[in-house]
This record gives sequence, structure tokens and C-alpha cells, in this order.
Amino acid sequence: MTVLAILQARVSSTRLPNKVLAPILGRPMLARQIERLRRATSLDNLVVATSDDVSDDQLAALCAAIGVHCYRGSLHDVLARFQGASVAHGPADHIVRLTGDCPLADPAVVDAIVLHHLTSGADYTTNAIQPSWPDGLDVEVMRTEILQRAFDEARLPSEREHVTPYIHKHPELFRVEHVKGDRDLSNLRWTVDEAADLAFVSEVYAALYLKNPAFDTSDILVLLEQRPELAKLNGQFLRNEGYAKSLAADIPNLPSN
Repeated sequence: MTVLAILQARVSSTRLPNKVLAPILGRPMLARQIERLRRATSLDNLVVATSDDVSDDQLAALCAAIGVHCYRGSLHDVLARFQGASVAHGPADHIVRLTGDCPLADPAVVDAIVLHHLTSGADYTTNAIQPSWPDGLDVEVMRTEILQRAFDEARLPSEREHVTPYIHKHPELFRVEHVKGDRDLSNLRWTVDEAADLAFVSEVYAALYLKNPAFDTSDILVLLEQRPELAKLNGQFLRNEGYAKSLAADIPNLPSN
């Protein structure tokens, strides 16, 4: 079984432009995330899927500099970009979807979701739809032919921009597995969409990285117990705000009764 991880990233974020290139301890945020993901033992290959827009030339150059594969495709049709990356860097039996705004990604969580997917025989497995891990540790795994079917059949803007909604909205078509952690930590925000998020993540790295570059989720939780004020830096933002905006964009495309 070959597992290909596709990490989507672009510099033209509407809420925090250039966030993936923002420095954390002197290295771009995306490079820090890839450093962590390379410790995941379940991934046979990792490719960054960015756009072919000139705005992402610098991101593609970063990938070349750190030795990670880069696929360039549609800026707005991210599902098409994913499908293109899976073809260009396959063949693979399974695809892992990751997003470039998660510099605290935990390779152990990635491995756990991939293992659950492979042993369950599911079409699609995730810890993101029924969240229990902190926002920023989301993992989605799907069989490659399921990604292809979504590419062929998905029509709504939200389904094209966010890659997997067509799959998890149709449990009658696909076998979907939801994985939950031992504790409900879904109130914690470890993703980067706002300046306050970047400030939080930078504080975490400053406190933990120099002592242990392979710090994990348990280390961050201990830090937050010791310094509870850190979680207040970005605790006011809603989870999945970007997806909610995409759903609003679906309304003109819905069939009328």
C-alpha cells in the first residue's frame, strides 16, 4: 500500500497573506511544518500542492530549497489541484490531505489516522469532521479512486475549494470513518489563519523547539498548563471559518425546487 501525502499551500490567504512563508525561529512556517511531517512513518511520499499563479513562485522556490516535491495547479479549484498532484506524483493507493496552515502538525496523529484508515478498509477516514484534537491537527485520508470520483462529480464551490466535502457529505456513497482522541481538545486552536494564531505558534516554538525539535502534542499541553495565558492569544476565533464562507458561496449554485 502506497500512501501519498498532499500538503496544500498558497501565499494568497485572504485573512493572513504570506502566512506560509512567515518566519518561525528563522525558518518559513511551511518549512517548519514539513520538518514535522517528515517524521511520520506512514507516509511514502510528500508533495506540496500550490497554485500556478505567479504569487506562489516564492513558495515553489522554497520547496526546491528544502528538497520537497512541488506540484502547481489551479489557484481556486483545489480539488483539481489535488487530483493533478495525485496523478503527477503517483501511483499511490491512498492520499492524505494536509493543509499548510498547521505548523504544529503531529506526525503521531498522522500515523494514527492513516493506520486506522488502512486497517478499517474505509474509503475516507478523518479526525476533522467530528473534532476532538486541537484545530490544526486535522488529517484526512482517502483511497485514490475516491479522490478521482470526487474530482469527476463534485460541482459546488465549497466542494472544489475544500477538496473532501463531496465525500464526507455522501456517506450513502462512501464508507466514512471518524476517529476521535482519548480527550476532547477541540476547543484548542493550533492552526494559523490570523496574526494572533501566528503569535501563539511562535510562542510555542520559542518555548519548546530549542529543547526538543521533535516536541509533540503532549509537550504543548504541558506548556499550556504551565502558561495558560498562551491559549488566550487566539481563543476568540471560530473553527473552520473559511469553510463556512465557502458554504455561503454555494447558495447561488444550488438547484431550485
